[in-house]
Amino acid sequence: MINSHDILETINMIDNENLDVRTITMGISLLDCIDSDIDKACTKVYDKICRYAKDLVKTGEDISKDYGIPIIHKRIAVTPIAMLSAACSGKSPVKFAKALDRAADTVGVNFVGGYSALVHKGFALGDYALIESIPEALATTEKVCSSVNIGSTKAGINMDAVAKMGQIIRKTAELTASRDCIGAAKLVVFCNAPEDNPFMAGAFHGAGEPDCVINVGVSGPGVVRAAIKKAGGNCNITEIADIIKKTAFKITRTGQLVAKEASRRLSVPFGIVDLSLAPTPAIGDSVAHILEEMGLEQCGAHGTTACLAMLNDAVKKGGVMASSHVGGLSGAFIPVTEDAGMIDAARSKSLSIVKLEAMTAVCSVGLDMIAIPGDTPADVISGIIADEAAIGMVNSKTTAVRLIPAIGKKSGEELSFGGLLGEGPIMEVNMKSPSVFISRGGRIPAPMQSLKN
Repeated sequence: MINSHDILETINMIDNENLDVRTITMGISLLDCIDSDIDKACTKVYDKICRYAKDLVKTGEDISKDYGIPIIHKRIAVTPIAMLSAACSGKSPVKFAKALDRAADTVGVNFVGGYSALVHKGFALGDYALIESIPEALATTEKVCSSVNIGSTKAGINMDAVAKMGQIIRKTAELTASRDCIGAAKLVVFCNAPEDNPFMAGAFHGAGEPDCVINVGVSGPGVVRAAIKKAGGNCNITEIADIIKKTAFKITRTGQLVAKEASRRLSVPFGIVDLSLAPTPAIGDSVAHILEEMGLEQCGAHGTTACLAMLNDAVKKGGVMASSHVGGLSGAFIPVTEDAGMIDAARSKSLSIVKLEAMTAVCSVGLDMIAIPGDTPADVISGIIADEAAIGMVNSKTTAVRLIPAIGKKSGEELSFGGLLGEGPIMEVNMKSPSVFISRGGRIPAPMQSLKN
């Protein structure tokens, strides 16, 4: 039973501790929009998105008003567009990106994800053309997000795709250099990409998903930090882990409520709750500050990886008890420019890319929203992608890379996007070349962990 204490506690979380539902994301299958005529296919895509998502934004706003729960974004994820472009040989997939952008504007959502390709085992028809088109697509649209899955525990790592994505990230940044390289902030390279992720920029609607589904991403780093602070400095680590579990349970129950209500009002099946702690640049809404509340002088200090591992595990343990279906990424995000504590740690050089790479072995995603020098070569970017994919492949977890080459700027300077994407310093990168390794191509074989049948 819900008692008055629970209600007042939730109100305090919302009013003073930055608790929110970060996104309601509607997943829409576009497989029935495939057509050899790209103009007809784009019309079908636009029409279906507008038909299914016409009430998505209003429903999110109504739920927020009725329950007093902030719902920050309403988003759409669609079938990887490479699957549709395969039927339109010789035609530019950018037409699909523009159709997605128009649909997003029409229904009023913040972002649409799914300008994507899944190439972890090789390039199928349509994949290479879509990847080649990503820079133009992201430069000529506002709300479209893109992702490419280049590896998995089952398949290994497609090194030809790794090499290509280093070039694509650079070109995307160059084409949007006048807008602080914003295109690269909407592009993610994955290993073990989940098919039900509600968070951008990596959301897409997997082939195994239903025709339409509602997924919800919750957030509450500030709530977790406040709970640890309230418990006081005498708690041991076991007690802190228990506090995090109980707090994650409460946060996830909020997401479950919103997900079920959105599903009912839209007459769309409920998919999953992603219980990730997704930070923002707002003060008091930082994953880094949770780690510091545990006892670190600053995020990046020795001990950071251990604190993050415990946080990630405790969040999952608490969250899975609160929702009938947990999915997506679910854990703790560490996007540098989107987290006030991470920004401070990067500026003071307490936090480096090397330390962040170690942290990604135990958190939900990977090297996320990191601004790097504008003269970073494509092969170095590919090397960073390969390292991060290897962590995901060997550990049977999702890892990702979202790097922003700051064209015309050097390490120590700043890059600013505003809003949830935030701002931050350009971080130093090891410029020693991995070009011979990257240019070999081929595929890193799947590890022994893949042989589970």
